[in-house]
Amino acid sequence: MKVITVVGARLQFIKAAALSRAIASSVGAISEKILHTGQHYDSAMSDQFFKELGIPAPAFHLGIGGGSHGANTGRMLEAIEEVLVEQRPDALLVYGDTDSTLAGALAASKLKIPVVHVEAGLRSFNRHQPEEQNRVITDHLAELCFAPTDTAVAHLLREGIADERIVRTGDVMADAARIFREQAEAQGHELFDAAGLQAIAGSTQAFALATIHRAENTDDPARLGAILRALGTLASNGFDGKEPLPVRLPLQPRTKARIVS
Repeated sequence: MKVITVVGARLQFIKAAALSRAIASSVGAISEKILHTGQHYDSAMSDQFFKELGIPAPAFHLGIGGGSHGANTGRMLEAIEEVLVEQRPDALLVYGDTDSTLAGALAASKLKIPVVHVEAGLRSFNRHQPEEQNRVITDHLAELCFAPTDTAVAHLLREGIADERIVRTGDVMADAARIFREQAEAQGHELFDAAGLQAIAGSTQAFALATIHRAENTDDPARLGAILRALGTLASNGFDGKEPLPVRLPLQPRTKARIVS
């Protein structure tokens, strides 16, 4: 069975690291080629994950990223279709809810190539979110919906997706956490030192880890400013208003650009 797996964002790399290991252990029953759309194109958000997690190098790299949702999805759709026409896989595997996910599902379904959606059935119930739009459409295009929880299965059934298209699989992110736990523990001291946090006897000083990447937060200057001011207050006064609490804020290139501008 020939499978092409579409990835483009860092969380998809982590999920693929777990599932690609299982595919590789199938002893030839399943052959996988990875297609990287380039949605996350920064080295720290792409190349580093492939190297550290032992993910097979992409057979196809589209180099598409940095544009708007519509522009990226359209360009990805066209480029993925070209690969699928050439390769004619037996199935296309997609993860989660990114523009890469939607573009892959659309391209495959129009070519009558079965789509398999990992993390199907997750819902925020906010149709204004691009991610919600992507995951809902992909679920309805998919031949197989791999749902992580009973709640996800219930969402799919409620939307009219046939029971035979739904498989309750469990959470692939939990699998990744188990697989890479020892590696993470081994690198812990090095990572904490690099972040300016002292690791002592297996524990660390208290700190806050924050991320900001949703468009609702990054694209609204007032909201983004309020979040940053709140983090600044936390760093100065802590939760109790007495002890400063170091804040570490890993930034996506897009979020960094919004802050700088």
